Parts: sequence; C-alpha cells; structure tokens
Amino acid sequence: MKFSIKKEILLENLNNVSKAVSSKNVIPVLGGIKFNLTKEGLFLTATNNEIDIECFIDKKYIDKIENTGTIVIQGKYLLEIVRKLPDGLINIEIIDGLKILIYTANSNFNLNGINSKEFPNISLDISTSPIILSKKIIKNIVNQTLFATSTQESRPILTGINFKIENDQMECISTDSYRLSKKIIKLDNVVDNLINIVIPGKNLGELFKILNEEDENVEIHIFSNKILFKFDNILFQSRLLNGTFPDTSRLIPTEFELEIKTDLEELYRVIDRAALLTSEKEKNVIKFETNGNEAIISSNTPEIGKVEEKLSITKNKDFDMKIAFSSKYMMEALKTINSKDIRILLNSDVKPIILKTDEDENLIQLLLPIKTY
Repeated sequence: MKFSIKKEILLENLNNVSKAVSSKNVIPVLGGIKFNLTKEGLFLTATNNEIDIECFIDKKYIDKIENTGTIVIQGKYLLEIVRKLPDGLINIEIIDGLKILIYTANSNFNLNGINSKEFPNISLDISTSPIILSKKIIKNIVNQTLFATSTQESRPILTGINFKIENDQMECISTDSYRLSKKIIKLDNVVDNLINIVIPGKNLGELFKILNEEDENVEIHIFSNKILFKFDNILFQSRLLNGTFPDTSRLIPTEFELEIKTDLEELYRVIDRAALLTSEKEKNVIKFETNGNEAIISSNTPEIGKVEEKLSITKNKDFDMKIAFSSKYMMEALKTINSKDIRILLNSDVKPIILKTDEDENLIQLLLPIKTY
C-alpha cells in the first residue's frame, strides 16, 4: 500500500472514524483503524463492538495511488501524527509487511501496524426501505432527548433512547425515572411495520458529533439487533439495547390545574442564580412559588446561605401553587427548548412538572418535583 493524500481530507475522515476506536486496550486491534486501499479509493473502518464506522474516500480525493493494500494502524498515534503534521500532502506507505511509513517533505514517522486479518469482520448491511430524515432533525432529536437518559448501568434499557415508529409517526423517548423527554417527528412516508427499538444514548452522542449542520438527508436502516445511519461518505452502525422500554405514556398528564407562562431565557437565568447556593448533596433543590403575577424562586441551604429571586409570569387561573425541583434537571430541560416563552404545567407539588412551548407542540419535557417537607 502506497498513496499520497491532502492532510485536511485525511484528517476529517480520521476524526469521524476515530469515534469508534476503542479506548480500552483489551483487544489491541480494536484500538486501530483499518485502512483498505483499493483502485476505487480508501476505506477507513473502526469498531469498538458498540459502534462501527466506515468512511470512504473516493480516488478523486486521493492525489496518488501507487499500490493498493490493507493494514490496521493504531488510531491514537495516527490521529495525533496527522493532526500535527503541516498542511499539504501526506504520504503513507507499508514497508516490510507490517511497518507503516508516514512522511512529508520534512517529517518521517515509522509506526508498527497490525495484520488486517485480526480485524473483526463487520457487516454493514443496507435495507431495501430505509427511513429518511434530515441531519438537522436527527441532531435535534439527540439534543432534546439524550440528556434525560440514565447513566446507571443497573437499568441498561434506560441508558438508551426509545424510538417507536407507527405509520408516519416517530416517537423518541428517554427517561432516567426522575425526568422524561419526548419528541414526536412526522415522517414523510408511512412505515409498514411497527418499530420499537432502543438505541444506546452514548452511541447517538457519537453520531451527533459527526453530523454536520448541513440540511442533507440521512438513510436509517433498522434491523433486529442493530441500526445503520448512511450519510455523506459515512456508514455509522450501532448495536441496539435488549429489553423492553417502560411504557411512559401514562406518566404524562393531559389535564392540568395550573398553567404558567413566562420568558424562557429569564426563567433560566433566575434558576441559574438561585442554584448558586444549592448543593449537589441536597439534590440542588430550589423552590418555586407563585404569588399573583409573579413567581418567587428561592433556595436555602443552611451551611451555604439563601437566595430569593422574582419573575414575572402569567397564569390561566387565579390561584397559587408551591413546588420544589432540582435546578440541575430543570436547567438541562430548558436548554433543549428553542423558544421565547415557556409553559409550565402543574397539578400539585407531588405530581410531574411538564414543560411545553407554543412553537413546538411535539416536544414535552417532564421532571418530578422534590418533596421538601
């Protein structure tokens, strides 16, 4: 294998494929990136048994192909070398079977490679009827639901996002049992079979990093135990979580005693300041109390101090309510909402708090209140 390629082209593709390079050095080959140079171009592949990523660089983007071939190069060192080399052409060559030579006009690196036969055999399958979504929509889904997934491995199913597709409607739900996020997407086409899958949240987080801001489409190919996203020159495959995601439909109330409307940015800033005097140990509790056309937001931590903030609100009924919640959870939920105003829907101090906006009826954020008495 011997070829020459511009640094920026190689680096961009290495950055994308490296998201699947294993950081745990249990099996050395999983810490590597497989280079497979053919007459058509260069295939870069990495896997960590959770996700598989393949990037294809067409021959028209490669300056010179002298010999084809295949080898696995250690991802960590390769990425750092390419990143720090000067702009311009980079030459990569296999010498003596498993030695890699990476060189430019003034730099010369010699790396040990791994035989590509040791690399896992990955099947990146394509289905006949993929679901098509824009990159923007997928990024939105991940942004608005990933934060509410659980980080506790004791209930693995809650570490993922549940995708439920029926006819032309897709529901994306995440919960860690203290909060819940639900986003509904209308698909362009009707899906014949009912789909109910759970994708690991951290894998979707890696996909989020690779997707750029361009409004191009992504093909989504769903199988019984894996899901593949095809876009640009990239195939991104993730395993699915086994098990049944809890039925959350009954957790979201449809009727409310009190509806409060206020400026979202102002609410966020007020909670952010009130949270300054809360402690992680005490769950970052702040109290929210309505009093006519204003809300009093306060926190009181004996060993730190107390704070009180006021906020202008409008209510649909003339009665007041007190409730307490985690400032951290509330702020994380508010961050996902892109709107001027926010609607806070309440039933009592022990029932779920619902956040909605007029701009996006298809997004619901829920968090459980905290008892403070």
